[in-house]
Amino acid sequence: MGQVTPILSSEIDELAAQFYAECARGRLSFQRCTDCGAWRHLPRHICASCGSDAWSWSPSSGRGRVFSWTVTHQAPFPPFAGATPYAVVVVEMEEGVRLVSGLRGLAPGHLALDLPVSVAFERVSDTAAVPFFQPA
Repeated sequence: MGQVTPILSSEIDELAAQFYAECARGRLSFQRCTDCGAWRHLPRHICASCGSDAWSWSPSSGRGRVFSWTVTHQAPFPPFAGATPYAVVVVEMEEGVRLVSGLRGLAPGHLALDLPVSVAFERVSDTAAVPFFQPA
């Protein structure tokens, strides 16, 4: 077996760190092109709409709708055994970007397409928070 080359460069890792720093502050923010106004997620340096490298972090409304989901019935790691079954959702945000996350406050069997959801942050340490979604 050959050596596995990491997919993410250090530049992309830094952009992801900025995204999660916003989450740690209790804000869901996405990149927005300052030339054409297009929102984007996953974070990247160049706008897919116009090719500009000018952007800033802009706050999201935190609201969206369930676009898709999957339900995990078998824990991938022992610490997750007590959490199954759980849903992993793809949420289409009001800004148009899609975010993959977890769902809280609703049993997976009650999920429906277009279900309105809003972001809720869960602290995972003193300095980090992860965005999850709950029914709106």
